[in-house]
Amino acid sequence: MSVPQPPEPIPGARLLFSLDPAVSHLNHGSFGAVPIGVQRAQQRLRDEMESNPLRFFTKGLVDRIAHTRRHLAGFLGADPDGSALVGNTTTGVAVVLQSMGLRAGDEVLSTDHGYGAVSLAIHRECRRTGAVSRVLPIPLAATDDQLVQIVRDGLRPGRTRLLVVDQLTSATAKLFPTAAIVGVAREHGTPVLVDAAHAPGMLATTVASIGADFWVGNLHKWAYAPRGTALLTVAPQWRDRIEPLVVSWEQESGFPARIEWQATLDYTSWLAAPAGLFTLRSLGLDRVRAHNAALAAYGQRVVGEALKVPPAELPDPGGPGVSLRLIPLPAGTAATIDAARALQARIGERLAAEVAVMSWNGSGWLRLTGQVYNVADEYERLAVRLPALLAQR
Repeated sequence: MSVPQPPEPIPGARLLFSLDPAVSHLNHGSFGAVPIGVQRAQQRLRDEMESNPLRFFTKGLVDRIAHTRRHLAGFLGADPDGSALVGNTTTGVAVVLQSMGLRAGDEVLSTDHGYGAVSLAIHRECRRTGAVSRVLPIPLAATDDQLVQIVRDGLRPGRTRLLVVDQLTSATAKLFPTAAIVGVAREHGTPVLVDAAHAPGMLATTVASIGADFWVGNLHKWAYAPRGTALLTVAPQWRDRIEPLVVSWEQESGFPARIEWQATLDYTSWLAAPAGLFTLRSLGLDRVRAHNAALAAYGQRVVGEALKVPPAELPDPGGPGVSLRLIPLPAGTAATIDAARALQARIGERLAAEVAVMSWNGSGWLRLTGQVYNVADEYERLAVRLPALLAQR
């Protein structure tokens, strides 16, 4: 099978970013990259804040935050009145977990594709409350129907108090059929929290179409917002029960203000986030999504061939528009989290390429992303140099 052709670069897109040109940035999924125009928009807000901090924080800031939230929620197809801005997806997950009122005998159900920090948050809340964390193993190659059936069989009505699933997994780049999973959970009366850290900006699915009790996604990855910008959406029946991790002056205002207002937090990342959406729309939302997905697929294939991985063994994300791709590493490579981190650092230092190396179920995986600032040559250079580095174990 021939290698797919890379997409044509989007003219001028690389110049929108201040990334080091001596480095191949092939890991947009971890921390994103903020366009220069968005950086400047945030700096103007910081200048405003520092010119008169008292006025900035006390004259209309709550309304400005609410206006920004409405803008971002509209982009994501979420209810603005049922959404709250938070610092990141793991913060939103923590807010939901500690608002559930878990008790001894309750159960939080998740899958083995979950993000590490989310799994740690679940374990901590279960230790604190006496609840139990249970993890469902999901084969990487599971079809949507198989995945939904595994979840259906794993639910324990009356005991499973919360199901936590990913929309697009970080560790395995697998797209979950979240709307179907929510439908099954609803039949059993089980609330669902969707970790959608990678969805905003990348995936076309709207929040409302999923129908989850809780949904939280980052806008600082694929929607070009400054870091520390995420949206937590909560179904109507839960809003009165959602409590912030830290109580502040908007506590009595209820949801969402009680979640958003955190005293002297630097709110400029949120207020500048619409500039990120402006950049995305200026480039062409559909164009960016198609370009990034095609480039990630190209990178997966050329690096996979260099590592002698048959095309049939390269995981397919299971849907269009996915800009994350996995490549299995040789047996015994990056089999633990520590080994994966060490290899990732070596690749960055020796090959001038920033990638993600994941350890999942005892196997090592290279995760590549595609973004408008990337070009095919970056993946080709990695493909040429990576095999020799891996042979130096």
